[in-house]
Amino acid sequence: MRTVALILFAGVALCLVGCGGGQQSMQATSSGDIPEWFSNPPQDPNFLFAPATATSQDLQMAVDKAVLAGRTEIGRQVELKLNGMQKSFAEETGAGDNAQLLQQFTSATKSIVSTSLSGSRVKQQKQVKDGNMWRSYALVEYPVGEANAALVQAIKKNNEMYTRFRASQSFEELDKEVQKYEEAKKK
Repeated sequence: MRTVALILFAGVALCLVGCGGGQQSMQATSSGDIPEWFSNPPQDPNFLFAPATATSQDLQMAVDKAVLAGRTEIGRQVELKLNGMQKSFAEETGAGDNAQLLQQFTSATKSIVSTSLSGSRVKQQKQVKDGNMWRSYALVEYPVGEANAALVQAIKKNNEMYTRFRASQSFEELDKEVQKYEEAKKK
């Protein structure tokens, strides 16, 4: 009996030691690991900032996902197209105390980001081990001056295209007038 108790005690102790070691390797990221710039991004009138985080078992994948999430957020700040739909339904059945009100509300939103972000860069980043995963923090910045320059370029390109269109229209009108004149001369 004493031998059985000793074996049982040794088994429980072995399990506790094994579990304890496993818990150490599965520690979660502590709040001290979160960079200050993630919670309080810098403010600068000349830049747009977007902090982002992502996890992966692969360090490079975590970094790539965090940087992409930051750039996507910058894209949302620069240009965002939203489609939304809401539906509401209410119906009351029964009468008096037996009345029952049924309500349903549905909301769906789709956001699309499609813009060029030349000049965006990773200002700061940090990687920490989060259990068996890597957590990457990235702070992406985008100079507002370059965003404005890109906008001005787009406007100029649109103006050039419009001017070319109007010029071709004018030439077509002029050509028609010349043809009318030539026909009138023949008569």
